[in-house]
Amino acid sequence: MSQNSIHWFRKGLRLHDNPALIAALKDCRHIYPLFLLDPWYSTNTHIGINQWRFLMETLKDLDSNLKKLNSRLFVVSGPPTEVLPKLFEKWKITRLTFEVDTEPYSQSRDKEVMKLAKEYGVEAIPKISHTLHNIDRIIDENNGKTPLTYVRFQSVLKAIGPPKKPVPAPTKEDMKGVSTPFSEDHEEKFGIPTLEDLGLDTSSLGPDLFPGGEQEALRRLDEHMQRPGWVCKFEKPQTSPNALIPSTTVLSPYVRFGCLSARTFWWRLTDVYRGNKHSEPPVSLHGQLLWREFFYTTGVGIPNFNRMEGNPHCVQVDWDNNPEHLAAWREARTGFPFIDAIMTQLRQEGWIHHLARHAVACFLTRGDLWISWEEGQKVFEELLLDADWSLNAGNWQWLSASAFFHQYFRVYSPIAFGKKTDKNGDYIKKYLPLLKKFPAEYIYEPWKAPRSIQERAGCIVGKDYPRPIVEHEVVHKKNIQRMKAAYAKRSPEDKPITKGVKRKAAPIKLVLEKKAKR
Repeated sequence: MSQNSIHWFRKGLRLHDNPALIAALKDCRHIYPLFLLDPWYSTNTHIGINQWRFLMETLKDLDSNLKKLNSRLFVVSGPPTEVLPKLFEKWKITRLTFEVDTEPYSQSRDKEVMKLAKEYGVEAIPKISHTLHNIDRIIDENNGKTPLTYVRFQSVLKAIGPPKKPVPAPTKEDMKGVSTPFSEDHEEKFGIPTLEDLGLDTSSLGPDLFPGGEQEALRRLDEHMQRPGWVCKFEKPQTSPNALIPSTTVLSPYVRFGCLSARTFWWRLTDVYRGNKHSEPPVSLHGQLLWREFFYTTGVGIPNFNRMEGNPHCVQVDWDNNPEHLAAWREARTGFPFIDAIMTQLRQEGWIHHLARHAVACFLTRGDLWISWEEGQKVFEELLLDADWSLNAGNWQWLSASAFFHQYFRVYSPIAFGKKTDKNGDYIKKYLPLLKKFPAEYIYEPWKAPRSIQERAGCIVGKDYPRPIVEHEVVHKKNIQRMKAAYAKRSPEDKPITKGVKRKAAPIKLVLEKKAKR
């Protein structure tokens, strides 16, 4: 029987390695590629302007790729549970396909949608392609427990075997006998809105350094894979947090929106590694994809994963509530140039290096300001192009030493850490041009410069640039004691990471941490 299919794009905004799209095309007469602008996200999440721009560019690219197959993208606004039933009837739909999404809201939404589909006689087909593996299977393989260390996680994956090979993008051949009914007023009815249409203020938009879309993602992937020596030697801790040109791949936004399939990335790396000596997880590029998978798994298996309260694996800490300090951190006004330069880059460009994230996250939480990681999580959710629910929550818990990483006495210095890879402060000068005339010896600590040097630099500390909002040498020692007290309050069963999981792997990310501390 010929089917009328909707393929519902959510993440997975690509044609390559899209098994749900391929399933939609099987024995199909009419295909409707659909993207829903779900108001839940605007109400319940913090989506910044850089992310909106990236998403709209990605949708344009997707529509352009669909046009090459004589199809089009249909963009509709509204809650899925209201919009989809109307479209089922209007387009006489018999099949709905989509990619599995493991986030809590997505899970409850998809449960509702599948129930509705059944009521309307529509076959719903979810397919896994946003992660390397079936996350539920990883937990099942570990006796129904969430693996809470990277080493344990790796041993579970060993039993499962390598990820499935990616499926090819549909071709014109696959589209034979399949059509997308669209009218002359398609743009008007179902076109991709502009940022202005969405009522967004574009005045704060920075340079578009990482344009969205599958074509751009694959171009960038090809570019990196043409450097086999670099790929094989890649070790995350050896890359620089304050390089003027990114020292990593910056493919994370493309993987987050699904412009690039994680499985495609994995197998392209495998091809480059084959027959060559190469770095290994956790520090290699394969290792980075496994970190992503690890946090996706913990995000599924741990209740209330993005919160401290009700999260059984998170240390319960009595964080301070200090709106002034939080605003100073968010708005790059801490008086520590390295921290402020990172937060400026984040706001302008939507991306910062992994170790730069370490530095500002430690500073906000256990290092200096003693503000909850949940507050930092919200800011990253808004400003990072690659903000991903599971990774954002997991990394904030890690860096605040609330879960996964327990060596809370290892603190990043907001002064010494940046100097290791950028003695002259070129990174600071780029993002805080106000400080560019300070000599290297004072660029990380401008408050120590004599008044005459501040005057020559055209920047008086306390007037043109803020004084440090805390005294790092004093507060970080005090905060270590506060963290020690929080750890002491944990009940005995909380202290080993989980029952039935060996403790041996707790410090695995030390490889990343050791080289990065003061």
